[in-house]
Amino acid sequence: MKHPSMQIIIEEHAALSAMLRSLSLMLTRGPEPNRGKFFEVLRAMLFYIDEFPERLHHPKESQLLFPPVLQRCPELASTVSQLEKDHVRGEHRVRELQHLLLAWELLGDSRRNAFEKAAQEFLQFYLDHMRLEESVILPQAQKSLSTDEWKALDDAFATNCDPLTGKYPPGQDYLGLFSRITENAPAPIGLGGNA
Repeated sequence: MKHPSMQIIIEEHAALSAMLRSLSLMLTRGPEPNRGKFFEVLRAMLFYIDEFPERLHHPKESQLLFPPVLQRCPELASTVSQLEKDHVRGEHRVRELQHLLLAWELLGDSRRNAFEKAAQEFLQFYLDHMRLEESVILPQAQKSLSTDEWKALDDAFATNCDPLTGKYPPGQDYLGLFSRITENAPAPIGLGGNA
């Protein structure tokens, strides 16, 4: 039986993976012919990553998922420690990416390589992080969490409303951001606009 919170975590991971792939495709395509739109969309994507996964998704994993899994499976201490460090590093890394993007936009192409290198490293870091959660933590949670722990997780993740999963209605705060990204970013997250 798949619990609603587990399904939400997997869907949110898939949405973030799609966002990261679209970001990578945008970098491959480059900023021409519409540099302004290109940087606007990349800023929106990085803001989404900072705003949604870092502030809503990860805290719930750290507070409600990891502790009971660790309590029942102490052999996963190093894995949970790694994931917690990733959560902290991810927040810092996305903000560093935002800074590097701004440097590229404002100071020119001499700063492009630094952003692209950091973005590719971030993409791999995030994909590896989600893979570890899905291959180790979620299966152990499925086996070992109590009904009450699943209820707490289900209730907490049900409030996320990530517009990029497509299943949950977007909150008013995210409607404009969601539209800006999907109208201009390439597939798999967007409609392949001119960004």
